[in-house]
Amino acid sequence: MNREEILDKAYKLGFEGEHNVRGCAQCALAAVQDALGIQNDPIYKAASGLAGGAGECIDGNCGGVSGGIMAMSMFFGRTREEEATTKGREDKYVSFRMAAALHDKYMEKYGTVICGGIHKKIYGRAFNLRDDEEKQMFRDAGAHEREDGCCAAVGDGARWATELILNEMEANGLTLDDFKYLIDTVKTQETA
Repeated sequence: MNREEILDKAYKLGFEGEHNVRGCAQCALAAVQDALGIQNDPIYKAASGLAGGAGECIDGNCGGVSGGIMAMSMFFGRTREEEATTKGREDKYVSFRMAAALHDKYMEKYGTVICGGIHKKIYGRAFNLRDDEEKQMFRDAGAHEREDGCCAAVGDGARWATELILNEMEANGLTLDDFKYLIDTVKTQETA
């Protein structure tokens, strides 16, 4: 696959994941992982509570942002082993730069990174996702059916995070083979 096909795949997987499975942060993260062929289920699991602005509270980051940042940091973040070293500090600031770039892409398109603010931009109002009646109103407004709804925000996050990862890889002379160590080997061994 060429670069544009990978980016299109990330968007499509993010959109479809949010449409079919739900859980915006996990859907964005999984889309990046799957588009790049680097699946890691423990990291995917760690995104579970980040949906709907974290715990469906809607006043935190959009799950597309959170999942995208987790995906980028999976590739370009610091490790515990190196956290107090020069390399660890450098890696931390690479992940900060990438997270800020993703933030800026959301700000440009949606005017915010906050879940409820994105609701307002798309649907004209925010929905309290912890209230069953409001959640149903959210669904009725086309939450997971509209082409420009939350599924698109998740697809955007997946595409943009994938693009930022590929840019960073290219800038550093890296390929996906350099990241095969990230593949969840426990899952791989279980399926063998």
